[in-house]
Amino acid sequence: MDSKAKAVSILKNNFQNFLFVLPALSIFCVFYIYPFYKMINLSFYDWRGIGPMNFIGLHNYKELLGDHLWWNSMLHAGYITLIALTFQNALAFALALACDREIRMKRFYRVVFFIPPVLSEIVVGLIWNWILNPGMQNGQYIGFLNHLLFASGFPQLVHNWLGDPKTALTTIAIVHSWKGFGWGFIILLAGLQTIDKQLYEAAKVDGAGARKTFTHVTLPLMWPVMLVVMILTILGSMQVFILIVAMVNEGLVNHTDVPVTCIFSAMENTNRFGYACAQAVIFGFMLVCISFIMKRLSDRAKQG
Repeated sequence: MDSKAKAVSILKNNFQNFLFVLPALSIFCVFYIYPFYKMINLSFYDWRGIGPMNFIGLHNYKELLGDHLWWNSMLHAGYITLIALTFQNALAFALALACDREIRMKRFYRVVFFIPPVLSEIVVGLIWNWILNPGMQNGQYIGFLNHLLFASGFPQLVHNWLGDPKTALTTIAIVHSWKGFGWGFIILLAGLQTIDKQLYEAAKVDGAGARKTFTHVTLPLMWPVMLVVMILTILGSMQVFILIVAMVNEGLVNHTDVPVTCIFSAMENTNRFGYACAQAVIFGFMLVCISFIMKRLSDRAKQG
């Protein structure tokens, strides 16, 4: 076969391979690339969703820099993320360590711990809204938590958990962590099971106790996996939205606002689609930067 025939054969094979990925590529372009381009384009316009589009350049971005509600929502999302990185991941790691050992019914525990993540956020939010309900009916508290506190002899702890600005965000963060710890649990458990058991036996022969084995064997080998869990936790917690909408059903108030609720409010309440797109662009850029930094840290951890 001459070189020309080989070239034709290679082109034919490449074209056939391209036909296999063309449907997925088309879906990606239509539902991801084009909306992303359109969002950036709309951020330079003043548009109310219908009617004429007025080009205003960087005005939306300039206004966004001085929007205190927006930056407060970023702080709220950061607070939820901080709780998730500490409480949620610590709980996931502790349970993964427990289930990695030879304990009874460990397969049952694995299934139970993974139930919250697979539940719908709407369902979880509505259930917790009922649990935290501060109202009373026929002299009894409607919410399960307040009813339990009152019946247990702790009436001073009865509280409007979602209506008080001092406790609303923390309550939402804890519920979010409860719902999301199962993902970290599964990933961390998979990471623990990849560690060679001979390393633990060697450490035991060298006289290392449980604490030194954990700090010198388990933690160094689990660090890349933990960084992956941290990246997923940050991205998921910063974009929390449905859970807040389902729990705070009286309306999106300032003390529970996060970036996605601000974007949603800009479109629904004020019909400022251009401003909402500018918020989304800035928010997406910040998430990309965070992901890039965490990815570099993960690569360094794997190399080291």
